Amino acid sequence: MIKGLTITPPVLGRISIGRVINKDGKRLPAKDDQFTITSQVQNKDGWVNHPLDEKLRARSEGKLRQIPVRMLFNDPDLNLRAQYTLFDRQTGRPLCVGDGEHCQRRTNNGMEQLPCPSPDRCPLAQGGACKPYGRLYVNLSEDDELGTFIFRTTGFNSIRTLAARLRYFAAVSGNKLSCLPLQLTLRGKSTTQSYRTPIYFVDLTLRDEVTLKDAVQQAKAIDHELSEHGFDQSALEQAATLGYANSCFEVDDEVSEVMEEFYPVADDSNKIPSKAEKAMQPNTRSIAQGLRQSVTAVS
Repeated sequence: MIKGLTITPPVLGRISIGRVINKDGKRLPAKDDQFTITSQVQNKDGWVNHPLDEKLRARSEGKLRQIPVRMLFNDPDLNLRAQYTLFDRQTGRPLCVGDGEHCQRRTNNGMEQLPCPSPDRCPLAQGGACKPYGRLYVNLSEDDELGTFIFRTTGFNSIRTLAARLRYFAAVSGNKLSCLPLQLTLRGKSTTQSYRTPIYFVDLTLRDEVTLKDAVQQAKAIDHELSEHGFDQSALEQAATLGYANSCFEVDDEVSEVMEEFYPVADDSNKIPSKAEKAMQPNTRSIAQGLRQSVTAVS
C-alpha cells in the first residue's frame, strides 16, 4: 500500500444541505432547508444530482428531509470522521489537524505532534481558518453495499448530534450499528446567535414506524445471518482502521470545493478593527509568514 495516502471508504456521491452560489460576482456558500444528493460529476451549473435524489424525493411530500441509510461499520469513529482542521488558503493543503488535545502540524521541521488548544485559544486559528470538520460516510444503495455517500459539515450541531447518536445506537444494539435501519433527518432550531432565524442540522434516527426494540431485534438477526454466510465485519473494520491510519491527514479529493463551501474567506474590507484586533495584527502577520515558510519547507 502506498504510504501517505489515506484509504477512505469508496464514495459514490455527496449529501449536502447547502451549495455555492454566485452573488455580486463572488462565489459564496448558501445554506438550504433540505437534503440534496449529488453525483461526483460537475457541470457549469454545479454538481449533477444523483438518480437517488429524484427517487427519494418522489417518495417525500415536498422537500427531501429524510434519507434512509445504513452504516458501513459498527465502530462509530469509522463512520464519522471529525477533527479541527486548518487549511492553507493558497495551496489548499491541510496544515494542522487536531482533536482539542493533540494535533498533527506541518512546520519547518516537518510533521510534528503538538498540543491542540482548540480554535478559540489557538493563535493560528484566527479569522475562522480552523473549524471542526466532519465527514459522515453512509450507504444508500443496495446495488453497492460497500460504496458510500459522504456528508460534509463544519457545524457543531450536526457533528455533536451525529457523534452522540452513533455511540448511543452502537451501545444499545450490542455493537451492531451496521445492521440497524437508520435514516438521516434534517432538523431546524433557532438560537440567539442566529437572531431567531432557523438553522438546520443533521440528525440520525431510526426509520419511521420502527421502534428501538424492533430495530435491535432486526440488527441481531441480520448480524447472525451475515455471519452464517461468512461475512466478516471485524475484518472490514480492521481494514478501514488501517486505511485511515495510512496518512497523517485525510485529504479530500475535492479540497478546493470544500474550502469554497466550508472555509470561505471573510470579507472584512469595510470592517473597522477593534483595539484588540489592532493589537493582534502584528502577531497575525508573523503567523501568516510562518505558515508560508512551513509550506515552502515541506513542498
